[in-house]
Amino acid sequence: MSYHGDTIMILLPANRTQKRRLALLATASLILTGTVWALQGHDDNPDFPSIPFDHKAIQYAERSADDPVARLQKQMENGEVKLEFHPRWGYLPSVLKHLGINSDSQLLVFSKTSAQISQISPGTPRAIYFNDEVSVGYVQGGRALELASLDPQQGMIFYTLDVEKSDGPSFSRQEMSCLQCHLIPATLNVPGLVLSSVSPADPSSPSRRAGAFATDHRIPLEDRWGGWYVTGLHGTIRHRGNVPLDVFGRPFASELPSQNLTSLAERLNTSAYLAPTSDIVALMTLEHQTRMTNLITRIGWETRVAAAEQKLEEFRDRLDSDIAEFVTYLLFADEAPIRSPIQGVSAFTKTFPQRGPRDLQGRSLREFDLQKRLFRYPLSYMIYSSAFDSIPDIARDGIYRKLYDVLTGRDTSRRFARLSAEDRRAVLEILRDTKPNLPAYWKTSAGQ
Repeated sequence: MSYHGDTIMILLPANRTQKRRLALLATASLILTGTVWALQGHDDNPDFPSIPFDHKAIQYAERSADDPVARLQKQMENGEVKLEFHPRWGYLPSVLKHLGINSDSQLLVFSKTSAQISQISPGTPRAIYFNDEVSVGYVQGGRALELASLDPQQGMIFYTLDVEKSDGPSFSRQEMSCLQCHLIPATLNVPGLVLSSVSPADPSSPSRRAGAFATDHRIPLEDRWGGWYVTGLHGTIRHRGNVPLDVFGRPFASELPSQNLTSLAERLNTSAYLAPTSDIVALMTLEHQTRMTNLITRIGWETRVAAAEQKLEEFRDRLDSDIAEFVTYLLFADEAPIRSPIQGVSAFTKTFPQRGPRDLQGRSLREFDLQKRLFRYPLSYMIYSSAFDSIPDIARDGIYRKLYDVLTGRDTSRRFARLSAEDRRAVLEILRDTKPNLPAYWKTSAGQ
């Protein structure tokens, strides 16, 4: 089961025989779809070694999940919630309602990467809806809704919900089948999500085959969104979206425009979806969020394993490196610049900022900029997540210290040079007003 973009994923368990067996299985399943691309990452430090998900400090499959879908399932079992069945969209609207997901977050992807590939095409793309913790995949004529839900310690937990009307609908947790596609280097070898962009094949160059790049806020917009529909205005920026590809990754000949689209009506029946858009701002937000979530899960897993094995001293250098990368991404210090103003066409740009806390001056980390960067204040809203708060103390304390040193100018590393004094001061003030349980030194000017 794959949610986002053109992902080629292999499960990495501890046992080498299992690795080879599952790698062959994953490859075979992709070959059958006719959509085999090599997923490439963009990490400065790509060395994220695999962590056995059955390690005693992790026990991914054994431990009870504590994520929004698991909690909703308990409410359903206790009779507190009953999913309503819509005659056209089945359980989808009710699921979104009870998980707190807005339909204006809708994204449409036409690459054949879901387990329900036979139902996906440029005319019937897969829809994705999301909030900070849950992503829901919907395929027209599909067998099931596909859900990925964030457990604060374990990372993403994967579920399906049969679309057929039932007296007792129930979410079914999917483990091994989904981890084949969601526990790979592109997810930092922890259970997570990844978005990607197709790099089309070049018919004039047999050596240049189609590929797919993992995308997040670090990637230039010109390289993003191959295989996706994109609605919104973006001026002179030219992205790779809205161009259907054949099974070999080659663009279909089309006279339809692919840039600055405000409607998809010429490409598909938009009335078949909850919203008529695949909003550019929502897409950019989810791109940032997926890697941020994976970084949170990764540093948590690594630290828990080191503590369980009583190797925290040996782990210190690795932890310092992880913290530096974590804070760099958290502060958008490596964000690709926006070279032309961006404007979404759904309500997402208005509804997303309404969800977050505001400081005494009315400022929020969820406010968009969209002129030169994604957000007005360069610090990820995921710092408010329960997953961030669940990072083990030794790692979270290190993150807070590094973050504070950057915001107060004590850390003069070149990687943070693009953060202006005004940005640093604003972020520091916002966090002081809105983030509970900050270290005591955050409340002082000296930070001693």
